[in-house]
Amino acid sequence: MAVRKIIEIDEEKCNGCGLCVPSCAEGAIQIIDGKARLVKDSYCDGLGACLGHCPQGALRIIEREAEDFNEEEARKFAESVRAARQRQAFFHHHRGGGGCPGSRMRVIKERKTAGEETAVENSDISVSIRSQLRQWPVQLDLVPVKAPWFENADLLVCADCVPFACANFHLRLLKGKTLVIGCPKLDDVGGYVDKLAEILMNNNIRSITVAHMEVPCCSGIVRAVETALAIAGSDVPVHNVTISIDGEIM
Repeated sequence: MAVRKIIEIDEEKCNGCGLCVPSCAEGAIQIIDGKARLVKDSYCDGLGACLGHCPQGALRIIEREAEDFNEEEARKFAESVRAARQRQAFFHHHRGGGGCPGSRMRVIKERKTAGEETAVENSDISVSIRSQLRQWPVQLDLVPVKAPWFENADLLVCADCVPFACANFHLRLLKGKTLVIGCPKLDDVGGYVDKLAEILMNNNIRSITVAHMEVPCCSGIVRAVETALAIAGSDVPVHNVTISIDGEIM
């Protein structure tokens, strides 16, 4: 052991958003019990690639006595984390070895009733409108990395609280788009980064709209998209939409 630079995480400030996790190539930081934690001193190189991605300012580089950075050990650990994510995704797709019927791919044909859009936009009257959903499944863990609905698509990457808060979600945000959803607070953000990067590399995506709530932890889905774009080497245009707690598009 020797005194060297290493990451320190302030648990009082950390809200568990997970934005720092994809930025650590060595996998040294993981979300455990709702907080970002340094898994092992020898996995951290002390360079601070994760610092700029914490909205709470919970990360800093300090000097203290710590195990030397072990590049080979860190590489093997990072690979094991990625493998675990892949197994988790496989489990979602193939429960019981026969596939989950609820995850079966399905293209939903567009149906429209004349005048319904005007009625919803300009009236407080309760009316029946048709769903704008174009495909199934929608959960980011469950969607395949290549599918017909991704080709030449305008992709909506949506935090899963948004449709509940935004009353006009289908007509204002979803219409004409392919949808993937996830929770950046409770789910594995690193797994989302990997999945989004694969989708970008395997399909011709025209544009991405990222819809998230105004709460800080929800911005993790924005960072997941940004990191995936960097990994895929993609310059797809991105539009960021923030929804307030009371359901307004900010």
